[in-house]
Amino acid sequence: MSNKKRFDLEERTAKFGEDIIEFAKKIPQNPITLPLITQLVKAGTSVGANYCEADCAESKRDFEHKIGICKKESKESKHWLRMISKAVPQLKDEAKVLWKEANELNLIFSSIVIKSRKNKLL
Repeated sequence: MSNKKRFDLEERTAKFGEDIIEFAKKIPQNPITLPLITQLVKAGTSVGANYCEADCAESKRDFEHKIGICKKESKESKHWLRMISKAVPQLKDEAKVLWKEANELNLIFSSIVIKSRKNKLL
């Protein structure tokens, strides 16, 4: 993977985390939304943090493990965005944009894991 591609995914995951934070600030706080906000921010911001860790992995196994966490956290972000859309219907359109990005990131990380495992067999 070239440095440019690595930087692009690092930047993309960081931007996703930033967008999640900005979105979370718009969510009205009440007993239903507070835990949803917390979970969304944790999952959405950890995608980039775990990607940074994967980029500095000490072994191929460590790399695959960290990318696997990125995959899980991006998928979890989709779940929390869905729950927030239900709890705050007026934010549904904005949540949908973030959901699509979380889905794309999830597909990217899935592809990375598959390719990495395939390379083990070669």
